[in-house]
Amino acid sequence: MLIQCTKKLLDVLERKPVTYEEENLLFSWHANLITLNRRKTMVLVNDKNRYVVVLYGLKAKDFRRFDEVILNAIRLVLLDECIDEEIVEEYIRQAGKVVYGKTKNSIYVGKMNAACNVVYLYEDLLLDNTVYQTFVSKVASRYWVGKQEEGYTSPSKEMFKDLEDFVGRPIFKCRAVELKVTLEIENHNIWRRLVVPINTTFTQLHKVLQAAFGWQDYHLHEFFIYGNERQDVSFINHPSYSKDGYKAIVNLVSDEEAFDYPNESGIEMIFEKGIKLSEYIPQYKRLMYVYDFGDNWQHYIEVQKIIDNYDKNYAVCIDGEGNAPPEDVGGEYGYDEFLEIISDKNNPEYENMMAWGENQGYKEFDIEEVNKKISSFYELSC
Repeated sequence: MLIQCTKKLLDVLERKPVTYEEENLLFSWHANLITLNRRKTMVLVNDKNRYVVVLYGLKAKDFRRFDEVILNAIRLVLLDECIDEEIVEEYIRQAGKVVYGKTKNSIYVGKMNAACNVVYLYEDLLLDNTVYQTFVSKVASRYWVGKQEEGYTSPSKEMFKDLEDFVGRPIFKCRAVELKVTLEIENHNIWRRLVVPINTTFTQLHKVLQAAFGWQDYHLHEFFIYGNERQDVSFINHPSYSKDGYKAIVNLVSDEEAFDYPNESGIEMIFEKGIKLSEYIPQYKRLMYVYDFGDNWQHYIEVQKIIDNYDKNYAVCIDGEGNAPPEDVGGEYGYDEFLEIISDKNNPEYENMMAWGENQGYKEFDIEEVNKKISSFYELSC
């Protein structure tokens, strides 16, 4: 594997560049060393498809074993893309020994610098507890780039095509979880059944749920993870209270300001950034997603099945029923009032309420439309 480095990176590595021409550009990368949040950050860009791999917070010990660190970074990002582990290991094997050279020419340097500029945009998503930034790598690999006369594409799409050509078969294989998500509204039956890769972060799951229920992501959200222990009935007024009586063991919050307030419940509170479903599933099988703390939409999530050989790297909705309320309708009471008005064309508020509902995203549940939104989310971010 050829790593073509800027002079700054070569100096830090204390390596003398070799003269080496990689015949297969899929095994060739350009590398630059930049500083983000005052930490040494390396940005790797594949020469064939411009796929991006990011390492963050590199220390002297990491540079001393850099061959191993680079290969592991590429391995972990590809696995996080849900690419079959056998294919990933075959890629690493055929890439061979890591060798270091100088940057090739201005074209490749320009592509590398463009990737670095994209990574700068996502520095707030970088995790402090690991050098291997798989999430930011995936996000940075989904920016649009020109492809000669073929219009625009993304480095991730091109990498997936190149790996399929490399092995001659479909490349995706991962563990996934089948979830039934029920929006808790009295006298209404509103639910979705989703299949989600188990390495999905809770931030990503939030986006999937937004698409599945037609929410517009106007408000804050949080997740509760439930254990098997029952909770005291006096806990009924707490936001984590489960209708099935189970006690929450973890509260995943989406806003760090939540930590500024006293935590009187005793439930462990964790910032959701970077937390994956696999850290709690399948050990725990009951969750709750709360969206919009004003209208307080509670979505009960039940783990129904673990799938070992899922053949996609994104979530899909496989079933569902019922229309979710429009944004800012005023909770359950407001939703019932909204439905009453739009069911009567003679109501003087009918036309205004229909227009308002449409503006707020209210529409009939359409599984194809939901899956288009979910797919679009994965293509644009991950």
